[in-house]
Formats: sequence, structure tokens, C-alpha cells
Amino acid sequence: MNAIPEPTRDLLAAVLEALGIPHPATFGDSERHGEILTERASHAVIALKGVLDHGDDPGWSADYLRARLVEHPPTGYRHSGASSAEDGAQ
Repeated sequence: MNAIPEPTRDLLAAVLEALGIPHPATFGDSERHGEILTERASHAVIALKGVLDHGDDPGWSADYLRARLVEHPPTGYRHSGASSAEDGAQ
């Protein structure tokens, strides 16, 4: 098995953070979930394109992406598996 260099692994982990948000609990929560996921996916694409198309440092791109994710937290909808105290609804 080939080891993935740490900066690349960090970028992949950040992309997973961006896209791996909890699923909505109900159909009614789907719209907000979709809005958040779209924003987070857009920033992940920017980070990946920076590395692939412009040679940006993967570690820097991971930091960029995580900074954008803070701006778009997976909150404001109820998600599956969450208790009412954890559910992110606001």
C-alpha cells in the first residue's frame, strides 16, 4: 500500500469534512441541507482545482477549505441520528 503524503491526506480529510455532513432527518430538512452542502462542495472544488490546475500547496488548500467550512457549518436543520439537543436546528 502506498502512503499518501501528509499534505495530500490533509486535503482529502478536509474534502471529506466538507461533503460528509449529516443527512437530513426529514424531507422538510432537505432544502437547508442541500443549501449547506452546495456551498461546502463549491469551496471543496475551488480547493481541489487550486491544487490540480494551479499547483497550490495541498496543505494550504486544506487550511483554506477548513476556513470556508467554518463559514458554512452544518446547522439549521435536523439531521438523522441526532438527539433533540444535538440536532443543529436553529
